Amino acid sequence: MKERLARLKAVRKLIKTYRIESQETLLVHLQKEGFLVTQATLSRDLKLLKVGKISDGHNGYVYSLPGDDEQREAEKTYIHDFLRGYISIESSGSMVVIRTYSGHSDSVALAVDNFGFDEVLGTIAGRDNTVFVCLREGLTGDDFMSLMKENIPELED
Repeated sequence: MKERLARLKAVRKLIKTYRIESQETLLVHLQKEGFLVTQATLSRDLKLLKVGKISDGHNGYVYSLPGDDEQREAEKTYIHDFLRGYISIESSGSMVVIRTYSGHSDSVALAVDNFGFDEVLGTIAGRDNTVFVCLREGLTGDDFMSLMKENIPELED
């Protein structure tokens, strides 16, 4: 988790410092900073950071970070959606099942996806009131709960 936070901080710094036009360019800068990441991981990082592309005023586009207020507001929205929608969290092995109130499975799954945990392979929102979360090999439901509580301290077991 600490490496991920350091990497995200490095990505922010690089985007603010350099004119970054592509993921390939950003990967090269990250390698120079000592981070060896795949394109898929970088893509998830960019999504988590809500990085977008804006016109450079000439004939190209460069990566841009959202304002801090905008990012904090988005995080608050996902936390609120999760807390409003979930009923319980249970697990078996590397599979987590989140029970939700009727009609809240999509928003709860979206919140988990947008937390951007590397430990989560993916989520599947049930038709109405269940979200399945698949964790990486070797991780457990307890690991997932620890991650969730880091992001949502008011989360109850």
